[in-house]
Amino acid sequence: MFRNQYDNDVTVWSPQGRIHQIEYAMEAVKQGSATVGLKSKTHAVLVALKRAQSELAAHQKKILYVDNHIGISIAGLTADARLLCNFMRQECLDSRFVFDRPLPVSRLVSLIGSKTQIPTQRYGRRPYGVGLLIAGYDDMGPHIFQTCPSANYFDCKAMSIGARSQSARTYLERHMTEFTDCNLNELVKHGLRALRETLPAEQDLTTKNVSIGIVGKDMDFTIYDDDDVAPFLEGLEERPQRKPAPPTDEPAEKAEEPMEH
Repeated sequence: MFRNQYDNDVTVWSPQGRIHQIEYAMEAVKQGSATVGLKSKTHAVLVALKRAQSELAAHQKKILYVDNHIGISIAGLTADARLLCNFMRQECLDSRFVFDRPLPVSRLVSLIGSKTQIPTQRYGRRPYGVGLLIAGYDDMGPHIFQTCPSANYFDCKAMSIGARSQSARTYLERHMTEFTDCNLNELVKHGLRALRETLPAEQDLTTKNVSIGIVGKDMDFTIYDDDDVAPFLEGLEERPQRKPAPPTDEPAEKAEEPMEH
């Protein structure tokens, strides 16, 4: 089918039952720098990779404070993330003012889902081009939630979103059973190791390109940047070197075959 007939507006369905504008917004999340979220019995941790537009620019913030018990990390359009973050802050303030209690994390995520669903169903608006990992702690314990431009949200044990995030998810799946009983330092190390998997072989984590957010029992949401990250990185073992691919003894005519995409 001709895709461009059905992707001009968010209210138009394709014959395959797809809304292409929402799928394009999901692709924007995959272009953002990677971020990882994971939790234990007592804490929830966010670890994010910061980017700089150029050597002349400072690194952009990837982890944002929402309330004493909630913080978010972002992948996608930063401007959209700021708008959603301001909405979340207002909802948390309203809960404290009206009910004199922190807003439950699951309730806030539900409100975000409702807000992001509106532009997926109205003509003349576009979906939010950002994915969020929401870390929080309430009466139910620590939480990690993922939200999508499609207005779906998921309660996760651990998750990674952004560019090359599949490598981080593979690490998280491999070590998921260890997270529950981890202490805080070991949980952060797992997050850093997972984030490191998203980097090219020639790069490594530094105090300049990593940001960490932690919330837990008897601990307000705290963001660690720059030199504050150094103690966590010092305890991290060196990245194992990837072995180069062994040379192949293929005949010369094989090299002329077209590569698969």
